[in-house]
Amino acid sequence: MKQKFYDTAVKQERVVLVGIITPNETEEQTKEYLEELQFLVETAGGLTVKSFTQKMLRPERATFVGTGKLEEIKAFVDSEEIDIVVFDDELSPSQLRNIENELQVKILDRSNLILDIFANRAQTAQAKAQVELAQLQYLLPRLTRLWTHLERQKGGIGMRGPGESQIETDRRLILNKISLLKDKLKLIDRQNETQRKNRNQLVRVALVGYTNVGKSTIMNMISKSEVFAENKLFATLDTTVRKVVIENLPFLLSDTVGFIRKLPHHLVECFKSTLDEVREADILVHVVDVSHPYFEDQIRTVNETLKDLGARDKQTIMVFNKIDAYEPIQKPGEEAHKLTLEDFKQSWMAKDNNPAIFISALKKENVDEFRKLLYDKVVAIHTVRYPYDKLLY
Repeated sequence: MKQKFYDTAVKQERVVLVGIITPNETEEQTKEYLEELQFLVETAGGLTVKSFTQKMLRPERATFVGTGKLEEIKAFVDSEEIDIVVFDDELSPSQLRNIENELQVKILDRSNLILDIFANRAQTAQAKAQVELAQLQYLLPRLTRLWTHLERQKGGIGMRGPGESQIETDRRLILNKISLLKDKLKLIDRQNETQRKNRNQLVRVALVGYTNVGKSTIMNMISKSEVFAENKLFATLDTTVRKVVIENLPFLLSDTVGFIRKLPHHLVECFKSTLDEVREADILVHVVDVSHPYFEDQIRTVNETLKDLGARDKQTIMVFNKIDAYEPIQKPGEEAHKLTLEDFKQSWMAKDNNPAIFISALKKENVDEFRKLLYDKVVAIHTVRYPYDKLLY
């Protein structure tokens, strides 16, 4: 008798992206936002088939885009067998419901997509609880659209009030779960605070930056450890702390979750405890992907997030990474050329950011100068904090 084999491969979902161009944004910026959204879709395992954009003063209250554009999207979705339509901004519950009724496929917004990626990447109990809390907070106002039938851990007599609807029951269950998760995170925070107090004798350095700029690669290079690094957004979700020794000086180096524009507010709130490593660090190493065409926008996004965290005024080293992949803008008829390390040191990037260092973590370019700069900054703090430490003499 022949044994039957079945194809268990998961079909890759086909995705359409939708964004609007407002008076505050250029077409070029919107294109870059949608390219980032496409990268998010790839990180989540989807395949982007097409992007739609529309110029508008503001999003349409009922359907985000105009009626004509929605009909155009529907025609494409039906003809190309699209599975998901992803919008680049957060949709209101009514917009979500109206669009789904019209298109008859799964609808996600940027927030929901990021939450899905975070849920897939979370490894520790803290990260899993933070993601679940953010998902429930996102879900709560959208219960009229989603028939959740959440698992009832407390079922039976006395749980349901007279005449209580399914949605009301689900809402109460979600609120109870949110309360339990917040209590759980408070307990984890207290445990983490105790761990941080035990590490207070060492100078603490935190790697910060936009997602996918090479922080984990730098972490591996400096600490000689194996932190997960991948060319995908949010490859690192859980904060990793390593003890590092340069010459004779030990200090703590932490790798944190990458920042991103339009990050859901409730997600930032949930992850503030993870970012305590940033708030309590002595030195921030702000890593920038200098090869990205919009790295200046990414720097602004990171600085705004640091300001929200109350960490904007900390001592910061600007590390411009991926200099090997940097391509300068060419004037018409100008011959293509690569910038040398000296060119970078004479650029506006060096003049506007002090101190600034230019490296390629992947190719190990200018790594010794980076180590020396980091060592000097850590020594300066260590000698003030522990003037009689014989370790330095």
